[in-house]
Amino acid sequence: MTFKKYLSITEVVGPLILVENTEGIKYEELAEIELPSGEHQLGRVLEVNQDKALVQSFGGTSGVSVKGSSARFLGRGIELGVSSDLLGRIFDGLGRPIDDGPAIIPDKMLNINGNPINPYARNYPSEFIQTGFSAIDGLNTLVRGQKLPIFSAAGLPHSRIAAQIARQARVLGSQEKFAVVFGAMGITFEEANFFISDFQKTGAIERAVLFMNLANDPAIERIATPRLALTAAEYLAFELDMQVLVILTDMTNYCEALREVSAARKEIPGRRGYPGYLYTDLSMIYERAGRIRGKKGSITQIPILTMPEDDKTHPIPDLTGYITEGQIIISRSLHRKGIYPPIDVLPSLSRLRDKGIGEERTRADHPNWASQIFASYARGKEAQELATILGEAALSPVDRQHLLFANRFEQEFVQQGEYEDRSIEKTLEIGWSLLAELPRLELKRIKDEYLDKYLPEKSKAE
Repeated sequence: MTFKKYLSITEVVGPLILVENTEGIKYEELAEIELPSGEHQLGRVLEVNQDKALVQSFGGTSGVSVKGSSARFLGRGIELGVSSDLLGRIFDGLGRPIDDGPAIIPDKMLNINGNPINPYARNYPSEFIQTGFSAIDGLNTLVRGQKLPIFSAAGLPHSRIAAQIARQARVLGSQEKFAVVFGAMGITFEEANFFISDFQKTGAIERAVLFMNLANDPAIERIATPRLALTAAEYLAFELDMQVLVILTDMTNYCEALREVSAARKEIPGRRGYPGYLYTDLSMIYERAGRIRGKKGSITQIPILTMPEDDKTHPIPDLTGYITEGQIIISRSLHRKGIYPPIDVLPSLSRLRDKGIGEERTRADHPNWASQIFASYARGKEAQELATILGEAALSPVDRQHLLFANRFEQEFVQQGEYEDRSIEKTLEIGWSLLAELPRLELKRIKDEYLDKYLPEKSKAE
C-alpha cells in the first residue's frame, strides 16, 4: 500500500513538525518523516486543524528541514505485535527487540492505547499476591487487580525493590500462569544493565517482558513506553489467561516528557508547569489495571515514582495518590539507618488490604495481627519522640517496651535480605514473635482465640 508523500513541512519547533495541505489525517496516526539525507524516522500526529497536522517526532528533529524533508501518514496508530513469544524478550521504548533475538511473529497487531474497561465489567480485586516483602505482604498487602504505587525519591533503592518484587511476586494457592511486564522510562544505562542482568541471572526473564527506554533516548518515546507495556500485559492477561504484574519505573520521567511536549506545543501550563491534563493522562495508564468478568487473567500494577525534593504534595505523587488504591512510601530516614527495604509502614497504605487477607486467603489471624502490629509500632514511634525530648528515663515501663518493639520491628520485620523471599507464614511468625515482647493486656486488637493459638509461650505466661 502506498501513502501520499507531503512536501509541505512549514515549521519545525523542538520535537514538533507542522505539515500543511494534508487530507484525511487522524489524531494519533503514525507518520514517517523522510530527511534530506534519505534517513527515515517515525512520529505521531498530536493535533489536526483543518488541513494542518502537527507531528511529534520520536527521533527528535535534528536534520529535519523545511526544504528537502517530507512526511507520509501511515493510516494507523502505534501498534505492538503480540504473541506468546513476548515472554523472555527485551524491547526498547518503541517495542523493537534489543536482545539480539529474532523479530516477533505476531498473532495480532494491537493499538497501544488499548480499549477502556467498562466499569460494570470489572471484577473486584480480592486475591492476595505475595511479594516476599514482610512490610508489604503483612501490612500493606497487594491484591490481584490492584494498582499500588511506590513513592520513592532520588538516591533511594527503589530499583532494587522493583527487581526483587519482579523476581518474587506470585499468586498463592493457584496453578495459574504468572508473568511480569516491566516498563522502564528514562533510566540510565547502569540501571537498565542492572535490571536486565538481574532478570537473566535469577531466571525471572523466563516469565517476563521488558521494555527499556533509556535517559538518552528521545523523551517523546517515553510517552509510548508504558502504553506498550500495558498492551503486552493486556494480551497476556485477557487473551492468554495469565496473572500479570506490571511494574512501571519511573513515572516521574514519564511526566517530565509530557511537560516537555506540552511546552513545545505552547500549551497553558498547570501546576509546576505540568500540563492541565496530567491527571487524565495518568488515569489512562493506571486504570488499565484490573480484572474483567468472564476472564481468568488479571493485571496488577505497581507504578514507581521518585518524588522531586521528597515532596508528597508534588503534582505527580499527589495525582497518583488520587487515582490509585494506596501507596508504599520509601523512607530516607530508614535508608540512613541501613535498613533495606526502607519501607515506612505508617504513612503507607493499601486500600484493598482487607479484601485480600484473612481466612482462605492468607490466614484467619492476619487482619487482627496487622491492626495490632500497626498500632504497637505507632505507639513505639511516639515513645521514641518522647524519649528524644525528655530522655528515656521519663518513659513509663510500658512505653519503654513499645520503644523496644519499634526498634526490633524495623531491624527484624522491615529489614530483610535482597534475595530473601519471605512467605506470608514467615512474615506472620516474625510479627507474633515481636508481639510476644509486649504484655498480653496491651494486645487489645487481637481476639483471644488467636492469642491462645499463635502467641509464643513467653507472653502467654504473663
